[in-house]
Amino acid sequence: MKQWYQTHLGFGAEQYGTKFDWREEADSTKEGYTLWSPFSDKTKYFEPSSGDFMINYRVENLEALVEELKKEGVMILDTVETYDYGKFVHILDIEGNKIELFEPA
Repeated sequence: MKQWYQTHLGFGAEQYGTKFDWREEADSTKEGYTLWSPFSDKTKYFEPSSGDFMINYRVENLEALVEELKKEGVMILDTVETYDYGKFVHILDIEGNKIELFEPA
Protein backbone atom coordinates (compact mmCIF):
# COMPACT_ATOMS: atom_id res chain seq x y z
CA MET A 1 0.00 0.00 0.00
CA LYS A 2 2.73 2.46 0.96
CA GLN A 3 4.63 1.69 -2.25
CA TRP A 4 1.50 2.27 -4.39
CA TYR A 5 0.92 5.70 -2.82
CA GLN A 6 4.59 6.59 -3.19
CA THR A 7 4.69 5.55 -6.85
CA HIS A 8 1.39 7.06 -7.96
CA LEU A 9 0.79 10.01 -5.62
CA GLY A 10 4.29 10.87 -4.41
CA PHE A 11 3.68 10.08 -0.74
CA GLY A 12 6.78 9.26 1.30
CA ALA A 13 7.07 5.68 2.47
CA GLU A 14 8.73 6.04 5.86
CA GLN A 15 8.22 3.45 8.61
CA TYR A 16 5.01 5.06 9.91
CA GLY A 17 3.70 6.36 6.59
CA THR A 18 3.69 9.99 5.48
CA LYS A 19 3.75 13.06 7.67
CA PHE A 20 2.08 16.26 6.44
CA ASP A 21 3.43 19.24 8.40
CA TRP A 22 1.28 22.30 9.03
CA ARG A 23 1.05 25.42 11.18
CA GLU A 24 -1.92 26.70 13.13
CA GLU A 25 -3.69 29.53 11.31
CA ALA A 26 -4.24 31.68 14.42
CA ASP A 27 -0.61 31.33 15.59
CA SER A 28 1.84 30.27 12.90
CA THR A 29 4.55 29.60 15.50
CA LYS A 30 2.55 26.52 16.55
CA GLU A 31 3.31 23.53 14.35
CA GLY A 32 1.55 20.22 13.95
CA TYR A 33 1.24 17.38 11.49
CA THR A 34 -1.22 14.94 10.04
CA LEU A 35 0.02 11.36 9.69
CA TRP A 36 -1.24 8.96 7.02
CA SER A 37 -0.28 5.47 8.11
CA PRO A 38 -1.71 2.42 6.30
CA PHE A 39 -1.81 -0.96 7.99
CA SER A 40 -1.97 -4.49 6.60
CA ASP A 41 -5.50 -5.77 6.00
CA LYS A 42 -4.63 -8.54 8.49
CA THR A 43 -3.64 -6.19 11.33
CA LYS A 44 -5.02 -6.71 14.80
CA TYR A 45 -3.99 -3.17 15.83
CA PHE A 46 -7.52 -1.75 15.66
CA GLU A 47 -9.02 -4.41 17.95
CA PRO A 48 -11.28 -4.53 19.83
CA SER A 49 -12.92 -2.31 17.22
CA SER A 50 -14.34 -4.10 14.20
CA GLY A 51 -13.44 -1.05 12.08
CA ASP A 52 -10.55 -1.06 9.67
CA PHE A 53 -9.33 2.42 10.60
CA MET A 54 -8.46 4.50 13.63
CA ILE A 55 -8.50 8.24 14.18
CA ASN A 56 -5.80 9.93 16.22
CA TYR A 57 -6.68 13.16 18.01
CA ARG A 58 -4.11 15.59 19.38
CA VAL A 59 -5.03 16.67 22.91
CA GLU A 60 -3.66 18.69 25.81
CA ASN A 61 -3.01 17.22 29.28
CA LEU A 62 -3.69 13.60 28.39
CA GLU A 63 -3.61 12.26 31.96
CA ALA A 64 -6.28 14.72 33.15
CA LEU A 65 -8.41 13.96 30.08
CA VAL A 66 -8.20 10.21 30.75
CA GLU A 67 -9.39 10.75 34.32
CA GLU A 68 -12.38 12.77 33.07
CA LEU A 69 -13.21 10.17 30.43
CA LYS A 70 -13.14 7.43 33.08
CA LYS A 71 -15.62 9.42 35.20
CA GLU A 72 -17.87 9.71 32.13
CA GLY A 73 -17.82 5.95 31.57
CA VAL A 74 -15.68 6.01 28.39
CA MET A 75 -13.87 2.72 27.77
CA ILE A 76 -10.12 3.25 28.18
CA LEU A 77 -8.32 0.39 26.43
CA ASP A 78 -4.82 0.73 27.84
CA THR A 79 -2.58 2.88 30.01
CA VAL A 80 -0.92 6.10 28.92
CA GLU A 81 2.33 5.30 27.09
CA THR A 82 5.07 7.94 27.10
CA TYR A 83 7.71 8.30 24.38
CA ASP A 84 10.25 11.03 23.63
CA TYR A 85 7.81 12.54 21.07
CA GLY A 86 4.66 12.39 23.20
CA LYS A 87 2.05 10.37 25.10
CA PHE A 88 -0.63 8.01 23.77
CA VAL A 89 -3.71 6.16 25.01
CA HIS A 90 -6.52 4.33 23.22
CA ILE A 91 -10.26 4.59 23.87
CA LEU A 92 -13.48 3.38 22.24
CA ASP A 93 -16.21 5.73 21.08
CA ILE A 94 -19.91 4.99 21.55
CA GLU A 95 -19.99 2.95 18.29
CA GLY A 96 -16.95 0.86 19.24
CA ASN A 97 -14.43 2.65 17.03
CA LYS A 98 -10.91 2.71 18.40
CA ILE A 99 -9.50 6.23 18.91
CA GLU A 100 -5.92 7.14 19.70
CA LEU A 101 -5.37 10.23 21.84
CA PHE A 102 -1.96 11.87 21.47
CA GLU A 103 -0.30 14.62 23.52
CA PRO A 104 2.83 15.88 21.77
CA ALA A 105 5.98 16.30 23.86
